[in-house]
Amino acid sequence: MHGWTLRWLLNIVAIIITAALIPGFQLTVWAAIVGSVFLGIINAVIRPLLIILTLPLNILTLGLFTFVINGFMLWITSVTIRGFNIQGFGWAVLSAIVLSIVSFALSYFVDDNDGVVFRYK
Repeated sequence: MHGWTLRWLLNIVAIIITAALIPGFQLTVWAAIVGSVFLGIINAVIRPLLIILTLPLNILTLGLFTFVINGFMLWITSVTIRGFNIQGFGWAVLSAIVLSIVSFALSYFVDDNDGVVFRYK
């Protein structure tokens, strides 16, 4: 399995787990799939611009403002994708924090270079 395909599947699983943990975040499986693609696109296009524009605030908050930007990306996805519902901006920021943690935890066990799906240290 290609590394990007595996990462995409892990991202879908991370979004589903996050929605299960956060009461203000509901979605369907189809919305998780489409939302993952859309979130990847806006993270590649819009997020870098927002990071640059908010760099002074990000430095002032020691990088914690990045979670607000990630929450904004989730909120944009929620507004755009049907079935990907986040109840408000606060839930979006909390979902972004949980999604980061879940994605990190899932990615820890995956090694793209060796083609191994699960690795144990």
